[in-house]
Amino acid sequence: MGKLTTHVLDTANGCPAAGVKIHLYRCANDGTRTLIKTATTNHDGRCDQPLLTDGELEVGSWELVFHMGAYFWSKGNPNIVSDPPFLDLIPILFGVADPHAHYHVPLLASPWSYSTYRGS
Repeated sequence: MGKLTTHVLDTANGCPAAGVKIHLYRCANDGTRTLIKTATTNHDGRCDQPLLTDGELEVGSWELVFHMGAYFWSKGNPNIVSDPPFLDLIPILFGVADPHAHYHVPLLASPWSYSTYRGS
């Protein structure tokens, strides 16, 4: 059953990143983006429901945008975030080749760096 999921880990504080706003876009070949969904991470840094489920997940290019600047500002530690933040909106562009597969796109982030991978 095809689906798209994500989770966010706060590597600066060593915890799941709760309350992170996420935008999911469908990217067209001409570079235009269409906002498909907005979600917010729960106490475990995950979304309560998959971002896309079978039938919604399509072959093509997608983008997740994580609002990490606002998240780190909400933590209230002025020693780890600048104004403006070094990393504010973190975009992850990825491709879907098999709409029946599970695509899990996690984000590990601090105010200064981030990484991602295709999870399971």
